[in-house]
Amino acid sequence: MLLPPETMVLFLTGVSNSSSHDNHTAGNPSHEGGHVLPSTLILSLVLIVVVLLTIYCLRFKNHRKALVKSVDKKLPNGFLEEQGEQRVVLLPRSPSPSKRYFPIPLDSLEEEYRLRSADDGKLFREEFNSLPCYHPHGTVEEASKEHNRDKNRYPNILPYDHSRVLLGSHIGRPCSDYINASYIDGFKQKKKFIAAQGPKLETVADFWRMIWEQKTATVVMLTNLKERKEDKCYQYWPEKGCRLHGNMRVTTEDVTVLVDYTLRKFCVQYQGSDGPRAPCRVTQLHFTSWPDFGVPFSPIGMLKFLKKVKAVNPPYAGPMVVHCSAGVGRTGTFIVIDSMMDMMQAEQRADVFGFVSRIREQRCQLIQTDTQYSFIYQALLEHFLYGDTELDVCSLEGHLQRLHNTRAPHDRLGLEDEFRKLTNVRIMKENMRTGNLPANMKKNRVLQIIPYDFNRVILSVKRGQEFTDYINASFIDGYRQKDYFMATQAPLSHTAEDFWRMAWEWRCRSIVMLTELKEREQDKCFQYWPSEGSVTFGDYTVELSGDSQGEAFTLKDLLLTCRSEKRSQHVRHFHFHGWPEIGIPSEGRGMIDIIAAVQRQQQQSGNRPVVVHCSAGAGRTGTFIALSNILERVKAEGLLDVFQTVKSLRMQRPHMVQTVEQYDFCYRVVQDFVDIFSDYANFK
Repeated sequence: MLLPPETMVLFLTGVSNSSSHDNHTAGNPSHEGGHVLPSTLILSLVLIVVVLLTIYCLRFKNHRKALVKSVDKKLPNGFLEEQGEQRVVLLPRSPSPSKRYFPIPLDSLEEEYRLRSADDGKLFREEFNSLPCYHPHGTVEEASKEHNRDKNRYPNILPYDHSRVLLGSHIGRPCSDYINASYIDGFKQKKKFIAAQGPKLETVADFWRMIWEQKTATVVMLTNLKERKEDKCYQYWPEKGCRLHGNMRVTTEDVTVLVDYTLRKFCVQYQGSDGPRAPCRVTQLHFTSWPDFGVPFSPIGMLKFLKKVKAVNPPYAGPMVVHCSAGVGRTGTFIVIDSMMDMMQAEQRADVFGFVSRIREQRCQLIQTDTQYSFIYQALLEHFLYGDTELDVCSLEGHLQRLHNTRAPHDRLGLEDEFRKLTNVRIMKENMRTGNLPANMKKNRVLQIIPYDFNRVILSVKRGQEFTDYINASFIDGYRQKDYFMATQAPLSHTAEDFWRMAWEWRCRSIVMLTELKEREQDKCFQYWPSEGSVTFGDYTVELSGDSQGEAFTLKDLLLTCRSEKRSQHVRHFHFHGWPEIGIPSEGRGMIDIIAAVQRQQQQSGNRPVVVHCSAGAGRTGTFIALSNILERVKAEGLLDVFQTVKSLRMQRPHMVQTVEQYDFCYRVVQDFVDIFSDYANFK
């Protein structure tokens, strides 16, 4: 650590005086004294150089601060200083601002994406770094005023004066027209969006006032309230009931929680001095699966979310309010995907570079990372390749007829063709390192079906035993809850203890078994439960406390006890019969019944993860999980998307839903469900 210049000068003076005094008192230097003088001089010279460098650095730092201050009102993305205030990491200025990237025809989109993704996305980074970061003549005078500084969540993300949203002014309140929000154009529609920062406690009333004054009907929220232990947004809505923010009364009327987003409906009413105004309805769609500065694991959830946003937003409404924390990174990414999808439909091409360049003139720093930029292309490619595969239950029968109509090849997609598209989901072998370790290989039934490292179920490590955290099991998302299922292989004799350890450590209350112990005279599953009484696997004892036989499945009640913890928990075991290793069940009613029974058990036991297994934990396991998610959505929304549901599963575990027969079975079970429970056929 360097000393202040004054201290260094005094220190050097002391050294010099001390050296002179020593030389004077010593008289003629001795042989040893002859070495002291050169050493002292060298030390003095080194310290003098250090002092000069320190002074130069301090002067340069002060000069740099002055430079930043002089352009602060001109450029909101000035140098990032380490200060007490929370700031956003800013983009570097474009090294080649004159470089242009032209619109891409849709027929070339897949090839262009492949080229840009090569070498770890090198061309994506080059394209992203060529974007202009800010409006060359944009000013931020209003945002920089003393009265408005505390209204900004990040002092270096400020709205331009020419595109900022102006609130209605309050008499006697200076700067009451200011909010950190900017108008952003859509593909063709001017001021289609308002990009805003996440409200602070001090700005919640202004936020709702903006929504009221702009006649906004839809709010898109792309951040969580807290991320990485940092506050990202103040909760500007009541969990239930109503809350008053200034003159705005906000009442929460309905909340629907899904795996990737939450939908909230509010009643908003202005309470004026002359009495309340007529209320309006505002819908908030809160996407919860988007990490700060990152991107979602897959664009599937984002595209589904975007379609819901478009469906919810009424045509007569004012600008759609979109916000994350700073209102630039995730906010910009959402706006660009929405706008480019409109462009793709209208012009059969996409101009991501040109559009981002234009909207950055309306708000600085929109799209913060090259990862977010490449995610835009990924989402557009997903939309182009697969389109909208979502169905209303009322149109399911007609869709199935087209899938199976082999006499009219031009009037159908074809079941085989639809299933073949799922092979585009690449198996990420580079993400299977743990399962492929020599110590873990013997724990796998099928070498091709190994969990990915990013979502594998992790066990606690046994003391002094390496690699004991591994089991061939993957967390799989449910319809409403992340990591709702644990897809696993049938236990081997030497992995039965790990199987029960997994159930114990993750507090599982439901196990679904989709294979028989033997099939075609081959062992498919080790019997990991007692036929009567109890059986012990290592530290875990399993006791049979109840057994009943239904039409399609056997139900067992088991008591699982951990000897070291001296506690027990109840587990219900659902064993489905009639599903051959090759082929599908003869009818869908039994599958509907077992899914319903598992859901009832889950609601009663706290919705802990459900263990699902067949033999290898992929084909029948994936089909069961796909149907569970599909049927739950049919009941909740009257919608289904078999293709994207299965595609999402395959991105979480290899080979989920293995055959075209299993894929077809998903459609047929949904049709059976609609036929059996005809009340669900008319949701709208």
